[in-house]
Amino acid sequence: MKESIQGTCGLGALVARTKVFLLDMDGTVYVGDRPIGNMAETLAAVRASGRRVVYCTNNSSRSAASYEQKLRALRLFDARDRVFTSGMAAIALLGERYAGKRAYLVGTDALKAEFAAAGVPLAETEEGADVAVLGYDTSLTYEKLVRINRMLVQGKPYIATHADDVCPAEGVYPPDVGSFIQLLKRSSGREPDVICGKPYTVMGQCLTRLLGVPAANVTMVGDRPYTDIRFGNRNGFSTLLVLSGETRAEQVASLPASDAPTAVAASLNEIAAYL
Repeated sequence: MKESIQGTCGLGALVARTKVFLLDMDGTVYVGDRPIGNMAETLAAVRASGRRVVYCTNNSSRSAASYEQKLRALRLFDARDRVFTSGMAAIALLGERYAGKRAYLVGTDALKAEFAAAGVPLAETEEGADVAVLGYDTSLTYEKLVRINRMLVQGKPYIATHADDVCPAEGVYPPDVGSFIQLLKRSSGREPDVICGKPYTVMGQCLTRLLGVPAANVTMVGDRPYTDIRFGNRNGFSTLLVLSGETRAEQVASLPASDAPTAVAASLNEIAAYL
């Protein structure tokens, strides 16, 4: 039974059983380049209580190191913290299912560098590749689309890092991997065999193995019910929906069961009272 914080006991119970907080970033701990409220102090209190912080993002265009750099600049990162991206989940999946196979990766140079550093063999063209991998490529070209489309039509294994339709940004949101997936579906007739990021289970399984903590002691925190909260629910984590980003309070009551959070808070800062 999902708890609610229409009395604060729901949030207190969630915090009490949590050993690891998985945190979405934009809309959850910061908005743009501005931390939400006293976020640095809240996260310091989380760490001081012996709980762990793992930043969990779908954006595969940037490296974990670049996110760490931004979080440090905002005073939101500590040496005990981790960043885990959908690109890292895709690397783990390739190592598990396609070890030694060459991947044709549609992605940024930063993502390609992460794949190479992890030992994933990369092919420069589709002709020498065994697996097609679609990431959030902000340097996307028509040639890349033609190459990966050819692989899909040939029936090669097809992996996507995540399936967000758009990426949060100032002004108009630009197309993200979910939009690329729909384009390729029209041209190849295929959808990905596996999608690694939120709200799917590949990333959750990777994190459970990495952290060595039972799912019952993990809480996913985010501002998007259809990615963050659905991800937590599918993976057996507790879920905390924060109203500091995309979701408004009046929307919570009408959420489908798949997206219903364990608890709701105005912001992550509310957990400080229970640490």
